[in-house]
Amino acid sequence: MTLILLFSGTACAQTAPQPAPSTLPVVSVQASGETEAVATANADAADDPAIWRNAANPAASLIVGTDKKAGLYVYGLDGKVRDFNNAGAVNNVDLAEHGGRIVVAASDRSDRANAQVALFALDGTAGKLTALGKVSAGVGEAYGLCLYRTPGALYAFMVAKDGTIRQLALDLAGKTPQAKIVRTMKLATQSEGCAVDPDTGRLYVAEEDVGLWRFDARPDGPVEPVKIAAADGQQIVADAEGVAIAKEGSAGYLVVSSQGDNAYAVYRLADDSYVGRFRIAPGTFGATEETDGIEIATGDFGPAFPDGIMIAQDGMNAPRAQNFKLVRWGEIKRALGL
Repeated sequence: MTLILLFSGTACAQTAPQPAPSTLPVVSVQASGETEAVATANADAADDPAIWRNAANPAASLIVGTDKKAGLYVYGLDGKVRDFNNAGAVNNVDLAEHGGRIVVAASDRSDRANAQVALFALDGTAGKLTALGKVSAGVGEAYGLCLYRTPGALYAFMVAKDGTIRQLALDLAGKTPQAKIVRTMKLATQSEGCAVDPDTGRLYVAEEDVGLWRFDARPDGPVEPVKIAAADGQQIVADAEGVAIAKEGSAGYLVVSSQGDNAYAVYRLADDSYVGRFRIAPGTFGATEETDGIEIATGDFGPAFPDGIMIAQDGMNAPRAQNFKLVRWGEIKRALGL
């Protein structure tokens, strides 16, 4: 993929011939909001978002997003910057409530030979991030990251750029965080986006030029992957990028960024079956192109997002730098007839 407007290129795919468009139907929705642009201009910088839902006041929920050249932003649902932490080269981000606080984890690629997880505490009232420290995640370049919370335990999955996936048991009880690699899994080529369904204990990972896979997320589970969909130019047009889960009770949907044709593919969590495809089309807040990271949270997020929210990185946001678009999850469901 090569960006042709404001940006000179991306780090998530090599230059390749433009793929033929998918022949599958695709519906369109429009964004209902957007974040302020990241400060890093003229570069592929914004990458991955995470959402914290304020249960007491859903409209005061927060978004954490990466500028992979500079650090972590905290935004309100109005898209305004609440905080910036100059954490450096952090690529993917996730968060979870654990041990009485909001824990934010990011894949730290400042050392391209040795992956690290950078850990932070998020103050939900002030919207501020406090660095807790970093833990080692093994050799290789840090790339994708997602968290998995079980009763009494918090795990991070580090997806190295070469497709190696390491599961880390995080210990945040002391003054400095600690981590232990409890097992390792492998995909053959470059991989990044990941998400975990805590109800089923399944880990979903996007292998960029190959497709979408699932693993057993349990630390004592098998390590062999199961293929859900191929990046064959139909359901997914390479690259397969961000992965997000939309939980609805014990069921829900899995969404993956079909970066090659600026679309998103949707699957049922219950049986991995294909549901359909959608795009975020031009409107008041613009379209999304070449999306890297995505995140979805269902439920009430206040008057602006009463039936859930999807956050999607926008790779082409000219004349400004890259940012994140906010879409009502309910509108996506209605467009797909779900």
